[in-house]
Amino acid sequence: MSGPEAVAMTEREADRRTKRRMLIIVNPYATTVSDRLKNLVVYALQGRYEVEAVSTEAQNHATEIGREAVDGGYDIVVAFGGDGTLNEVVNGLHGTDIPVSVLPGGSTNVVARSLGIPNDVVDATEHLLSCADDFQPRPIDLGVANGRRFVFACGAGLDATAAHQVDAHPQMKHRLGPWYYSWAAVKGFYTEYLRDPVVMTVSCDGSETEGVTAICQNTDPFTYFRGREIRISKDIAIDDGRLSLAVLHRARQRDVPFIARRVLGRGSSAGDHRRIDVFDGITEGRIESGSRDADGAWRKFPVQLDGDPIGLHGELDLSVDAASIRFVS
Repeated sequence: MSGPEAVAMTEREADRRTKRRMLIIVNPYATTVSDRLKNLVVYALQGRYEVEAVSTEAQNHATEIGREAVDGGYDIVVAFGGDGTLNEVVNGLHGTDIPVSVLPGGSTNVVARSLGIPNDVVDATEHLLSCADDFQPRPIDLGVANGRRFVFACGAGLDATAAHQVDAHPQMKHRLGPWYYSWAAVKGFYTEYLRDPVVMTVSCDGSETEGVTAICQNTDPFTYFRGREIRISKDIAIDDGRLSLAVLHRARQRDVPFIARRVLGRGSSAGDHRRIDVFDGITEGRIESGSRDADGAWRKFPVQLDGDPIGLHGELDLSVDAASIRFVS
């Protein structure tokens, strides 16, 4: 073979060699993910990357795929799903040299928004295409809760109760989005936190307090409600080697309107409320149950990581794993 055909083949081979290898871990059950959308995204990204896509089949499957990707020769691993999918991916890849990124396919996509990745999957795909020319992964921190990593937040108490309710009804989550989460939080507040909630003892940096809900953040904002930032702790960044821990002292009906006003108000945060203690700039903390049941056993409290419930715990050790993963954003 000679002439133009040989030149064209040489150019294609050179292009193939210069393309970075990308593994996309797809959560087919995420709110906005479909086979058609996955195929379109893969087709588009193949213009600048050598792409392989694998779909998850069960909870924590993305973590297993991520661990297997360490020896796969990939230059980047992309989580296509919600914050929970990304959480599983980083739990498989933290501490390695393989950078990660995210294509938003969930209902809220906190990490994508907070790191400046477009919330629309088409725009986010274009963003990844542009990163091929300026591939500069940045190191970010991960929080650690009982040995498991989280990217943006860990919650114990009311928000974890709401997360459990939402996770148990994915169709309602898909249909109603943030409104369903809000309803789940209100329901949990009135049914489980007004009368006899689990009181938790929270300790960090030599200080100790008690409360019914504790939220540990690795970045700001805590979440979004229809595009509006929901802020609890403001003095926190995803690459500063620190965490922020907020503790709600009590659950009383008369406090709800005032806390809601600070959460939803522009320029304010829930941490401004006098019933909430905020510990900024910490590197570790501990949450323990301070309530016993009728038999004298310690009562457990619900916990969520990056919006996904991880069950009931009687104690929770928190720490920061600084610069433990690289992120393309």
